[in-house]
Amino acid sequence: MNTLKRIDPRRPFTLTAQGLKRITLGVTAAAGAMTYNVPGAAHREQPKSRRTTATPQRTLLVAAHAERGALDDHARQTLAGAALIADASTEVVLLVFGEFNDDCAALGADKLIVLPMFERRTFAPLDELNALAACAAAYAPAHVFLPDNATGDGDLGRRYAAAVDASVATHVVEIDAAHVAAYIHANTALASRALPHVVLLAPNAVDPKLPFVGAGERVEWRFDGVAAGASGVIRDLGIEEIDAAQLALEEADFIVSAGNGVSDVPAFERLAATLGAAIGASRVAVDDGKFTRDKQIGATGKTVEASVYIAFGISGAVQHLQGIKDCRHVIAVNLDASAPIAKRANLTVIADAQETIAALDEAAAAARTARGTGAALLNSTAVADGALA
Repeated sequence: MNTLKRIDPRRPFTLTAQGLKRITLGVTAAAGAMTYNVPGAAHREQPKSRRTTATPQRTLLVAAHAERGALDDHARQTLAGAALIADASTEVVLLVFGEFNDDCAALGADKLIVLPMFERRTFAPLDELNALAACAAAYAPAHVFLPDNATGDGDLGRRYAAAVDASVATHVVEIDAAHVAAYIHANTALASRALPHVVLLAPNAVDPKLPFVGAGERVEWRFDGVAAGASGVIRDLGIEEIDAAQLALEEADFIVSAGNGVSDVPAFERLAATLGAAIGASRVAVDDGKFTRDKQIGATGKTVEASVYIAFGISGAVQHLQGIKDCRHVIAVNLDASAPIAKRANLTVIADAQETIAALDEAAAAARTARGTGAALLNSTAVADGALA
């Protein structure tokens, strides 16, 4: 099975620990490099050295929102990009909006500032802008990096650049210590310029695998700009919760999916309702009439980006794996330990799908009763997420 990740063939370079490397479809190693498959080598990974121990003379600031205590892949790539272009006298400061429980040193940060009051469910764009501006004023960074996404970071970066009248580059697809580049003219040409003050990085412009670690110092930094009604013209109307079954699969953050190994569909649907998860299915299950065509996930169905994806009784044909390639954590429940889905999964449960569905539904229902409906719903996702972190 071809496990190479599909990439944009028009993008000429990506930033790696070895510098800018030209992307060639079908090649995953640097040109001329030889790789060896040594049994057990993955279990003998050597400790990584600190990127720098010199006294910092300047700062690079990275800002991003966390989701359930961790950064997503796009934010990790942005942090890695700053760490890779930092020289020996430069420290990388990570500013996280929301709770953060990950290892910032392993991600390349030298200092960590966490603002837990800005969690994803709170809409406070002016307070976030004030917090970013206050942090930038305190550390006077040479450059500020944010992931250019549609979930708050891209908007925050643009408003910060406008507020301080700083140079900015958006949708950056190529970066090194001297320049950035982005597509123009309907993605038919590449424009480059010197590194601006604010850099909004597009996805997959940086390889997040770092050969070093950062200092990982957690800084207690107090921001007093959050106050009730302080946003003035902006009001947070709260979150309107809807049944997960009403969500389009492309928007769902938690999906349970059924394959040919699921025979009791009502029991599977009860589990989805108990967990508060959206329902997906493999092509085989859809062709058998167990689910409607809009539930099909795969190359001929829908491509999903869920944080947690649980596959019950799905063998994992290449078309289905293509549909879940962007999912953060994949849990597979299958009797066949050698099924292709097991190679993609972060956690594989070798068990009967129906028995597992019944046991999980019972456990989730008990958790709901003990902790309350809302808390259990969040906990069900957090447990799956935390087990794989």
